[in-house]
Amino acid sequence: MKSGLDIDTFAPRLSFFFNCHNDFFEEASKFRAARKLWHDLITERYSPKNPKSAMLRFHTQVAGVSLTAQQPLNNIARVTIQALAAVCGGTQSLHTNSFDEALGLPTEESATVALRTQQIIAEESGVASVVDPLGGSYFVEMLTEEIYQKSLEKILEIEKMGGSMKAIEAGYQQREIHETAWAHLTEVESGERKIVGINHGVLDDEEMPPLLKPDPELGIRQSEKLAKLREGRNSASADFSIGINFNGSEGY
Repeated sequence: MKSGLDIDTFAPRLSFFFNCHNDFFEEASKFRAARKLWHDLITERYSPKNPKSAMLRFHTQVAGVSLTAQQPLNNIARVTIQALAAVCGGTQSLHTNSFDEALGLPTEESATVALRTQQIIAEESGVASVVDPLGGSYFVEMLTEEIYQKSLEKILEIEKMGGSMKAIEAGYQQREIHETAWAHLTEVESGERKIVGINHGVLDDEEMPPLLKPDPELGIRQSEKLAKLREGRNSASADFSIGINFNGSEGY
């Protein structure tokens, strides 16, 4: 904006990436609040002519940090709850993690289950047929407004610090993340926050699902392929191009 760009030249193309955790109503309300907050800030501050400038485009990924290595099949339920909350909150695209996320790379089976979870929500649940399926619920509307107001307070606080970059340099965002993570860990360790398979419903003896075993020859084959590429390329041209990219990225 400071360079003179009109808001409508780039705002419709902006997109955001959100994470979704287990608290269904809070997460759905979070997305609803984000959509309203973006609309209000863009409209009030920049008066766009294109209505798409004030529409929050966002992708959601379920929270890998919420998925457990213990009783990993329980993660199918967690992923489903999180994905459903994201859809009810209005996400435009979605990534569902595999149930073996905490154990390693997904197997074909676990990746298929993750995909089918999305497809069942989209094709069988009916929630994707409604623009705002939770709209009008007293609890959801109250949560949405509360998150909206607290988020706005955070934005204004960051602006008083000189903007997001100044806040990053001061360690503000990192500190907020660390404090939240520490509070969550403390609640789990004390038993205040129940996590099935961790501090509730624990099994002494459980079977692990089959895990993906990487091909040990893959790294060797890739190294040979890269060496062959380097042998056949124009070294001077490659060094020149690498230099351009390096110099162009300085300061970012």
